[in-house]
Amino acid sequence: MSVTVLVGAQFGDEGKGKIVDYLSQNMDMVVRFQGGDNAGHTVVNKDGEFKLHLVPCGIFNKGCKALANTGMVINPDELLKELKQISDKKVDISNMFISSRAIILMPYHVELDGLGEKTGISIGTTKRGIGYAYADKMRRTALRFEDLLDLTYCKQRIQKIMPRINAELKALGGRTFTEEEVYEKCVYWAQRLEKMIVEPVSFVNEAIEKGENILFEGQLGAMKDIDLGIYPYVTSSNPVAAYAAVSGGFPISKIDEIVGVMKAFTSAVGDGPFPTELFGAETDGFRGTGEKVDDEFGARTGRARRLGWLDLPIVKYAATINGFTSLAVCKIDKFDSYDEIKVCYAYKLNGKIINYMPTSRNLEKVEPVYATLKGWKKDTTKIKEYSNLPDEVKEYIGFIEKHVGVPVKYIGVGPARDNLIIK
Repeated sequence: MSVTVLVGAQFGDEGKGKIVDYLSQNMDMVVRFQGGDNAGHTVVNKDGEFKLHLVPCGIFNKGCKALANTGMVINPDELLKELKQISDKKVDISNMFISSRAIILMPYHVELDGLGEKTGISIGTTKRGIGYAYADKMRRTALRFEDLLDLTYCKQRIQKIMPRINAELKALGGRTFTEEEVYEKCVYWAQRLEKMIVEPVSFVNEAIEKGENILFEGQLGAMKDIDLGIYPYVTSSNPVAAYAAVSGGFPISKIDEIVGVMKAFTSAVGDGPFPTELFGAETDGFRGTGEKVDDEFGARTGRARRLGWLDLPIVKYAATINGFTSLAVCKIDKFDSYDEIKVCYAYKLNGKIINYMPTSRNLEKVEPVYATLKGWKKDTTKIKEYSNLPDEVKEYIGFIEKHVGVPVKYIGVGPARDNLIIK
């Protein structure tokens, strides 16, 4: 038996989908434990190319259960759309399950999100309604998937909720929703999803007691954590390893491995501090044009990602708050054409090197301290063994391990499942 948690070590978009897809080949269950359809995990395997926003990446492996668990906010329309795209490619979705405790992301949450970005403080959200669904969870006015199993109760909840929701919508100049149209949506979702809904605590704990191999899959990354990230430019949940146990309802002592996924450089989507950000032609070598699946454009938004040199203080901070047992470094191949590569290994604040992660406001002010490493100027995409990597790549990997204090176990040299070197 093993319980593994896999999370992002930067701002998200690190390549988690690829690593989850690889690891899930040996898993009995893959669990998404937070977030919604605001970010995507890109998977390229024998079944095709997929951008998953809600469905756990383990769905592609026969016999592997895929659970969208408590801690998530799930737009049922988006989930149904995603499941259809997967099943249309002849992938079996009979092992897809949904936590009865997961929050239903409603159409009015999407409306409120769009209005909030226009009229409030913009933080560069995807306008998918994520923050507003989590806000209703905390206000105890959200609907959960368990409510779809009792439509009489569901209707009563809608009648209590909608006056307040419509008052907010009206105040912000948005469209309002009738109780009838919201209830009809719930009836539609219940008809299509009720067989997938399970009691999650017993579902997960029974699998642990049976000795099953379970992988918990996080969304986004440490710097987007609502409590520990670059607030307020964060997501509305906790994409850190401990939250897999908190939301999953099992003891944290059951976790055996915690894998931190990072890119060989740094990328971000949305606003907020980014100490190593580059502009212009310096990023051309690792951005791409958008034609390839692993080019640097958001899986959900299509927006060009902000790019910069590797920021190791961020990765070390992520290791501190997550307790990584190993690292996966993705997209090493994006540096194949570079003569030299810069790596930030420390920050200066007010002229002094600091050994902690500063507040978001001070992170805007830090001066990155760089080391310059020699590039390898060789194609790494066809390499399968660590021993065959250029010495300069090994030096790059060793530099990461030295400054983060965590061993690198996986090295990505392309987008596909088999473009992965196990160290």
